[in-house]
Amino acid sequence: MKLVVQRVRTASVSVDGEVKGAINGGYLVLLGVGAKDTEAECRRLSRKMIDLRIFADENGKTNLSLKDVGGELLVISQFTLYADCRKGNRPNFLQAKEPKEAERLYEYFCELCSREVHTEKGVFGAEMLVKLENDGPFTVILE
Repeated sequence: MKLVVQRVRTASVSVDGEVKGAINGGYLVLLGVGAKDTEAECRRLSRKMIDLRIFADENGKTNLSLKDVGGELLVISQFTLYADCRKGNRPNFLQAKEPKEAERLYEYFCELCSREVHTEKGVFGAEMLVKLENDGPFTVILE
């Protein structure tokens, strides 16, 4: 499982001109599910991400977590995080989980997160327009 975690001031996702999810402050997360990923990976990485301390405290040090600042999540499924571009110019996605099982794990990940913080999400498999205002910018990759 791969997560691109971006600290944002605002973020939203739309499908066919209709907003499907939006947050004010927190993380925009691009989530890729790999062929070997399991529910255990969802649990480990959701916990790691939520506990990640990348918000500034009163002294300007990155000491606060998403929960500490009352932040929100917008989670977008993105299988292209598993693009393999080592051969040729056309990426292959053989390392990504097959769609049905990837969607199940994506939904499970989002459900785990929603137990801890307000969580919005995109539409699995849809063409989405994602808008964000980076804060920092501060971007972290978790695997």
